[in-house]
Amino acid sequence: MKKLLIGATLSAVFAGSAWAADDLTLQLKWVTQAQFAGYYVAKDKGFYEAENLDVTIKPGGPDIAPVQVLAGGGADVAVEWMPAALAAREKGLPIVNIAQPFKKSGMMLTCLKESGIKDPKTDFKGKTLGVWFSGNEYPFLSWMSHLGLKTDGGADGVTVLKQGFNVDPLLQKQAACISTMTYNEYGQVLDAGIKPEDLVTFKYDDQGVATLEDGLYVLEDKLKDPAMEDKLARFVRASMKGWNYVKEHPDEAAQIVIDNDETGAQTLAHQQYMATEVAKLLDPGSGELDEADYKRTVETLLAGGSDPVISKEPVGAFTHAVTDLAEKK
Repeated sequence: MKKLLIGATLSAVFAGSAWAADDLTLQLKWVTQAQFAGYYVAKDKGFYEAENLDVTIKPGGPDIAPVQVLAGGGADVAVEWMPAALAAREKGLPIVNIAQPFKKSGMMLTCLKESGIKDPKTDFKGKTLGVWFSGNEYPFLSWMSHLGLKTDGGADGVTVLKQGFNVDPLLQKQAACISTMTYNEYGQVLDAGIKPEDLVTFKYDDQGVATLEDGLYVLEDKLKDPAMEDKLARFVRASMKGWNYVKEHPDEAAQIVIDNDETGAQTLAHQQYMATEVAKLLDPGSGELDEADYKRTVETLLAGGSDPVISKEPVGAFTHAVTDLAEKK
C-alpha cells in the first residue's frame, strides 16, 4: 500500500511538472499603451497559454531602460528600438534581435506651418527642434548628420530642445518642430485643437533615415540553451498571432490595453487611434527581421559624421533562428 501511495504521489508530481507553463518576462519600452497591444492581446486571448507560456508583461517608463533591465536579469525579452540596441551592443552588452514585428518606423517631426518650414534640407537651419533622449535621439542625430546640420545651436545648425514625452513645446511654441510618433503624439497635437492643415510633418521613413523600432531582444547567451530557444519561438509565434489580431480588431485590442492599464491614465478613444495607426506599421508575417531593413538601419547609424551612433558594422546583432523555429511548428 505504501509503495502504491509513493508511486501515485510521484506520478502526480511528474504530471504536474510536465503541464506547468513556462515562465517568461517581457520588458516593454514604454508605459502600457496600444504600441504594445499585440502582447496584451496574446495574453488576454490565451495565445500564450496555448503555447504553454505564463508571460509577465512589465511596463516601461521614463526611468526604465529595457536593455539595462535585460542586462540585470529583470526580463527574458525586451522591446527596444534598434539604434539603442546596437549602441548598447557596441558598448559590450551582447544583445540580439530575435524578431521584428514593426516593419515601418512611426517616428516623425511635426512642425507648425507658421514656422515656414517646408523642406528639411533648407528650412531647418536656425530652428529649434524638440528631440527625445534616453536612446531615442539616435535617429534624429543621424538625420541631422545626413543634412549636414550641427546640433549645437550655432547659426549653421539647429538648436535641440530636450523634449519631454509630451507635445507641450509645440503647443507653447517653444520649438518649430517636435518629435512625434504617428500613432501617439501626433494624435495628441490634433486633440489639443491644432488642425492638420496647420501642420507640416516629416516622416523618417520618407526622409530615408528611418531605423527599426520595437524589435524583440534577448541576451546572446539565452540562445545557447535549446530549451530557452524553443520557449522564445513559442513566445514569438503567440505574439505575432496577437499582433495579427490587433490588425483585424483594433478597437477590441484598445479595450484590452485599457483593461491592463493599472494607472488609469489612458483613454479608450486615444488607444483606439493608436491601435489603428500601429497596425499600419506591422509586418503581418512571422516577425522575421528583414535583412534589407537591418542594413538600412546600420547604414543610417554609421553615417553620423564625427559622432556616429555606432562606429563599426555590428556582428551577430540579429538571428533568424527563433522565427525559423517558430514557423516550423
